[in-house]
Amino acid sequence: MTAVAHQTRTAPAAGTTRPRRGAALLLGVACAALATVVWSGSFVTARGLHDSVPPVQHAFWRWVIALLAVAPLGARQAWRQRHLFRRHARYVLLASLLGVAAYNTLVNQAGLTTPAATMGMIMAASPVLMAVFERLGGVRLGARRTSGLLLACAGVALLVGGGADFSAGALWMPAAACCFAGYSALLRRRPAELGGTAFLFTTFLTGTVLLVPAQAVSLAVQGGFCPSPGTVLPLLYVGVASSALAFFAWNKAVALIGATRAGIVYYLQPVCVALLSWAVLGEHTSRSRLLCLALILAGVVLGAGPAADGASAGGGRHTPDRRGRRAAYPELPTPAAPVGPRSRGDGV
Repeated sequence: MTAVAHQTRTAPAAGTTRPRRGAALLLGVACAALATVVWSGSFVTARGLHDSVPPVQHAFWRWVIALLAVAPLGARQAWRQRHLFRRHARYVLLASLLGVAAYNTLVNQAGLTTPAATMGMIMAASPVLMAVFERLGGVRLGARRTSGLLLACAGVALLVGGGADFSAGALWMPAAACCFAGYSALLRRRPAELGGTAFLFTTFLTGTVLLVPAQAVSLAVQGGFCPSPGTVLPLLYVGVASSALAFFAWNKAVALIGATRAGIVYYLQPVCVALLSWAVLGEHTSRSRLLCLALILAGVVLGAGPAADGASAGGGRHTPDRRGRRAAYPELPTPAAPVGPRSRGDGV
């Protein structure tokens, strides 16, 4: 009798999981939106610095600054977990290559000749790739999320087809979109034992090291740039806000709601980039483009909302894999083992 009473006291109420998932959903969407808005400024920065800072040097100093910003929070934890990072070295190396070294370098290269609004439009293809990678990984997207994805994708297609200013440099952006989508899909499978800030610090450090040879070649061929408020302040923005803050928020969002749902929120990026490029760089935004942006926003609201088909807040049901579930929800405690004797008639 005592054991049964103890189980009754310690067992969580069935209704507590729904508010908990709802809170995780709201926090995840908020983190994804924060990262998306802050990242939008990096497209404007890439375009704004195209004639003063070479693309590779832009990327290199961005990650040096980001590394210094994250070091006080993540360096000690990363050192304590160095044996875990050695164990998962190939995973960390691939995440660093895609999300740090390659992605932003490609964006900066495109910014040499491509308007910021156009870069944001092309990058809006990355949520589709995220959804494909998630589906290949065994995640069921659900009808509502798929509908929101298609609606936002239609808005992007109309936006691109409505007379966007394309150039040869824009061809770098599909490669950047693939890199970012691959990085986001990898986050879904991040080993649960790797701490969030330690993982961020380690990928920033690894990505910076990967950029060192390209940085040396750029200095030898193109020469350095002249530090001034017009170059240093934008680099501080992309290093601290667009890298340290935004990547932490995005990684948290993917852990809470999955890459597909976070990717639907990411569709807001062309909206934010278009508004920022109009306000900062004076790039033109037409009325038809604003209507397309409204269509994208409607798709984000539909697809990022609570799933109606019973899918979890983490981005859909997985194939049976307890390790994958723990990696997707590293902040949730491990369920306690039952206390007391268990009879054949006990429920789940």
